[in-house]
Amino acid sequence: MNARINHLIDEALTLKHDERSALVVALLDSLDSDKQTEIESAWAIEIAQRKSELANGTTKATDWQQAKAKILAL
Repeated sequence: MNARINHLIDEALTLKHDERSALVVALLDSLDSDKQTEIESAWAIEIAQRKSELANGTTKATDWQQAKAKILAL
């Protein structure tokens, strides 16, 4: 670790228990939100591709009853 991180850890350890807990939650949430943004972006690309394939006829939709039957058969 570098000096800045060591300093931040030292400062964080002086906080009260509930303050440290809030800090941990905030830091973890910041990591999750980065990953969440990446996931949402990937899904947006996938959805756009599927819509395009439906629109240009390179694929066709399956109705819910057929899809459900396939899923239940797994």
